[in-house]
Amino acid sequence: MNVFPLIELALAEDAALNDLTATATLPANLHGSACITAKAAGVLSGVAVANAVFSAVNQAIACDWKASDGDRVEVGQIVCEMNGPMRALLAAERTALNFLQHLSGIATATRAFVDAVAGTDCKIADTRKTTPAFRQLEKQAVIHGGGVNHRMDLQSGMLIKENHIEACGSITDAIHACYRHNDNHAVWIEVECETLAEVEEAVLACPDIILLDNMAPDMVATARKLVPASILLEASGNITLANARAYADTGVDRIAIGAITHSAPALDLSMRVSSL
Repeated sequence: MNVFPLIELALAEDAALNDLTATATLPANLHGSACITAKAAGVLSGVAVANAVFSAVNQAIACDWKASDGDRVEVGQIVCEMNGPMRALLAAERTALNFLQHLSGIATATRAFVDAVAGTDCKIADTRKTTPAFRQLEKQAVIHGGGVNHRMDLQSGMLIKENHIEACGSITDAIHACYRHNDNHAVWIEVECETLAEVEEAVLACPDIILLDNMAPDMVATARKLVPASILLEASGNITLANARAYADTGVDRIAIGAITHSAPALDLSMRVSSL
């Protein structure tokens, strides 16, 4: 992904190249060092983006990362040491941390779900419930957290939901319509089911994936018995850290969690000058 247009927008939004406070308080030729420290435990994501932010402000800034994307970090751990022109370091600080904290928050939330289902064959997947223009970065953060990506966009796969079913008349007709428009099976076909009767109908039409929407774990366990292993079985809706394990224990292949992208709290990271 070319992140530079996004970085340019973020730096322009912050007027990073016109930092009035730094201009007033710091000599233009002052160089120094700073470090980014974790103030909360979590999983790091966004190193490349943060690097690009510092470089975009001033290529003289050197970053020495002590942790990589996907690494767990602990409270008080130094994540990165930097040196360079102080005005540039402070001008880039907020934009770099905004990216880093947001993406690390997603990676941390994802890892919490991954840990919750550890020991099963169930994968944690994201959704398209992402911040506009940030989708590729946020989905990369899900990978850093140990999750897997669902479709990137509307052309990456066919996901038949209730509105599509209503328009076609039935689950069977909707699946057949998608097969007719899926030349050489170029993308996968998934259908959303809300009842066991719909699951039974979907199995006969043979999509690649069946999504169990808002079903309780006991119903998911029953659905698992109805769906052959050749069809990937996914659950979504009202799944939390508290009940994720119960869903994973049903034998479902994948759990899709919108909250890991749309509601993940930022990981608390801070940047402080260490020497001038």
